[in-house]
Amino acid sequence: MITVIGTGTGTGPSGLSGRAAAALADAALVVGARRHLDAAPLPPAARRVVLGPLAPALDAVAAHRESGDGPVVVLASGDPGFFGITRALAERFGADALEVHPSSPSVAVAFARLGLSWDDAVVVSAHGRDPRTAVNVCRAHPKAAVLTGPGAGPAELGAALHRAGAERVLVVASALGTGEEAVERLTPAEAAGRNWPPQVSVVLCLDPRRPAESGARRVAGPAGSPSAPAGWALPEEAFEHRDSMVTKYEVRALALARLGPRTGDLVWDVGAGSGSVAVECARLGAAAVAVERTADGAERVRANAAAHGVDVQVVHGAAPEALEDLPDPDAVFVGGGGAGLPGIVTACARRARRCVVVTLAALDRVPAVRGALAAQGLRTDGVLLQSSRLAPLPGDVTRLAAGNPVFVLWGTVPESSPGVSPEPGPGASPGPSSAEGADH
Repeated sequence: MITVIGTGTGTGPSGLSGRAAAALADAALVVGARRHLDAAPLPPAARRVVLGPLAPALDAVAAHRESGDGPVVVLASGDPGFFGITRALAERFGADALEVHPSSPSVAVAFARLGLSWDDAVVVSAHGRDPRTAVNVCRAHPKAAVLTGPGAGPAELGAALHRAGAERVLVVASALGTGEEAVERLTPAEAAGRNWPPQVSVVLCLDPRRPAESGARRVAGPAGSPSAPAGWALPEEAFEHRDSMVTKYEVRALALARLGPRTGDLVWDVGAGSGSVAVECARLGAAAVAVERTADGAERVRANAAAHGVDVQVVHGAAPEALEDLPDPDAVFVGGGGAGLPGIVTACARRARRCVVVTLAALDRVPAVRGALAAQGLRTDGVLLQSSRLAPLPGDVTRLAAGNPVFVLWGTVPESSPGVSPEPGPGASPGPSSAEGADH
């Protein structure tokens, strides 16, 4: 067996169970971060392997087991099964070869220090991973916890949130469970301006404008806005708009299906109008940016986002110039028309990581938009969407009221495109490249 011991949210074993302590005392090989090895009461004859890159450590464990030289113990922080080394060990040696003794994960300890529950928080690991996912989660959700790593700590997280204009409180927890423990509340700008020690365990990101969910909960994880209706592709009446300038729900349903907004994504809504697409993407868990050239339209987007309890970054400006300083999106929705539409689509297609969806009414502009998508290497497709809604007539009878036909075009980035690194799909387990600091 390989015994995996969560050493407590600190630097060394504390409060180990009898079985965990006995396994450590009998170990012939002990693997762990240097701080864990230095603090642990290791047997004098035990061989030590310091965790840096994960692959060499796993190879060392495999070689030791093949030689039959004695028991193996792996030391980790907190709960090794929570974004931790348990996954990598199980994939290499099988779950049946593991005996895991977890301790408290740093996320639980950090929230406990604030007296807050965390069953409604989104937890994301930036350790050995692209930090943009953590940034987008913090933008989209009112309560998030980020497990940090090199190049993805409080400074980087704070800088990205500050650039996005996100009003958040960051709680930086360092050296939890030790005599050097520190829990500090800062603005994103303050966090960005500090040099942080490697002992940072977790960063909590809280939106003070969106209160925590009240009442008893049955399922852990983030909840939708209590004020939001169930479902998606909401009726036009759910949004404040001017002169029916709002994406119709039939069109919005198809656009959302092609955009595929999800937690960790960033979606642009360009030519936002009422912001209905941006708001719906935010309701589905994505970070959303609405770009709108008119001042009254920008205010309308803000009002609609507030009414639905979501956070949408509103950029008042005309595309494509207004897009230049925004972080690259996963998906883009472009609404409206005008002679400049192909140029806007081109600018969006150059930067989209996954797809661009365009809606337009003018037949004459369809070839130019398709050409703009294809010129950037996207696979193009589309439909002409024409629907009729039920409408009452006198005498308790019903007719069909035809809506204006709308073209819905989309371009998809091929997975093999250079520079595009799609996030792993459901069930994928990339794991951190190193278990150092992964409490993760």
